[in-house]
Formats: sequence, C-alpha cells, structure tokens
Amino acid sequence: MCTLHIEEETHLAAMSSKSRTRTPSPMPMRRIHYGELTLFDINWDDVLIPKITTYLSIKDLFNLRSCSRTALRLAEAALEIRPELHLSGNNSRNIELGFKVLSRCCRRLEHLHLASCKWLTDELLLPLLKNNKQRLSAVNLNECTNITALSLQPIIVQCKELRILKLSKCQWLTTGAVDALTLHQSKLVEFDISHCGAIGERCLIIFFRKLNKLTILSLANTPSVTDQVLIQIGNYCRELEHINLIGCAAISDYGVHALTKSCPHLQSLMVQRCPLVTERVLAPLRGRLHIDRPIMGYNLPAIQHRLYLQV
Repeated sequence: MCTLHIEEETHLAAMSSKSRTRTPSPMPMRRIHYGELTLFDINWDDVLIPKITTYLSIKDLFNLRSCSRTALRLAEAALEIRPELHLSGNNSRNIELGFKVLSRCCRRLEHLHLASCKWLTDELLLPLLKNNKQRLSAVNLNECTNITALSLQPIIVQCKELRILKLSKCQWLTTGAVDALTLHQSKLVEFDISHCGAIGERCLIIFFRKLNKLTILSLANTPSVTDQVLIQIGNYCRELEHINLIGCAAISDYGVHALTKSCPHLQSLMVQRCPLVTERVLAPLRGRLHIDRPIMGYNLPAIQHRLYLQV
C-alpha cells in the first residue's frame, strides 16, 4: 500500500516538472491585421452602396472618385444604381466633363432634372437617355435652350414609364414633336410647355384628347391656347387638379367656365395677365379653388357677400 502511494507521488512530481519546462503550443487562430482594414473592406453590395453612398451627393461621389482607383470603382458602382440626377441650374466650370462620366455610369435613373443647364447639348444628353430609357418617369428640361427636338425623340418613343415632362421655354419644341407625344405618351400626369410659341392650336386640341390622366398642366404664355383648347382639356382631362394659364391672352370667360365646370377635382387656377377673363366667371369659383388673381375693380362687398352665401 505504501509502495503504491510512493509511486503515485513520484509520477505526479515528474508530470509537474515537465509542465513547468514545456513551452505550450500556440492555439490555432486567424491572424487579423487590424491596421490594414479600410472602408473598402466592408461589403459593397449589402452595406456601402445601399446604406452609405445613397446619402452622398453627386459632388461627394466625384470627390470620392478622385481619391484612388478603388474609390473610383466604388463611386461609379454607386452612380450605376442612383435613381435621381439633379443638376438644374448647375452651370459650373467643366461640368460637361463630369456629365460625360454620369452618362457612362448611370443606368437606373428614374428622375432626371436638368432645367436651365445652358451647356447641355444633344451630343451630351443622348448617351444618358440611351442608358436610362427603361426607367425614366420624370424629365425636366425647362429652359434647356441648346438642345433640339432630336434629344426629345428617345424620351417620346422609348421612355414607356414617363409620367412627368417639363419643357418650358424650349423654343425648339415643334408641332411635330407634340404630334409624336400624342402617339406614344398617354400616361402623363404632369406636363409643362409654358412659353412654347411654335405649337399650334389644332396640335394642342388633338394632344389633350389622349391625356386623361393629367393632373398638373402649365400652358403659361403659350399664344395658341384658346377657348377651344380649354374646352378639350375640360372634356378629356377630368382628373386635372392644377392649371397655369398665366399670360394666355386669347382665352376668355367662356373657355374658363367650360374648363372649371368639367374638372371637378380642380384645386388651383392661375389666370393673371388674361385680360378677357373677368370676375364674372372667377367670383363663383373663389372659395372652391385657389385663384392667383386678386379681386380688383369690382364691388368688393357684394362679391364677398356672394362668396359668404356660397360657403
């Protein structure tokens, strides 16, 4: 019994001595060099592009793009899925060079706003339209004076999702372009052709027969807008909510009455500088919808009393 006890103690002592002199083997583990991690190591498709770059402006993305080759790839990948492009009024130096990059990279634009871009030409715009024709639903080309109807062709024919089209002060807009719109675009909900003097009355009458979904319409300072045009708008654009007729000198009480009678959803009527539109037709409408022209030159107490009785 004693011999067994002594042998056990000797064995334990020997094991203890070995454990003190033996160097433990390192545990298998993944080596991580934290100093080498960068922003670009975060998953691009799941995190960087959908969660971070969406908060960056176009200017931010171009600044990022100039940092490194990897940053360039990230910025251009973010531009590829960007749904909106807002450059209205941006006439900064060398913007044409940046726009060429946008034309090449952007592939999923839904809203395109280029109003008052004096530098914009057909040569610059057409490649962008070609790459984004499937998704575009809103296009604003107001006061883009250096493009032609050639740029409008892919918008009219190929942009099947188009809902908003703004072409104010585009003197290059012709009757032929509007005729093409009549054939290919019947789902517009907002349309602006203010200050477009080359379009004829007959062309507008035919055009509005196709736009039964229109809710916002601007025809300000368009000479060819007459009472007959307003009658057609009233007959076919029953969903109309807002109409701008400022400076349409050819319209009268007759056309305005026909329009407002046929459009039950109308909320605002803008008729400043329309000399043939009088308070005779406007007075019954006040209180029911917004009219931009104040009451002037009439018996105000009588009109106000009439409005009070209507309410």
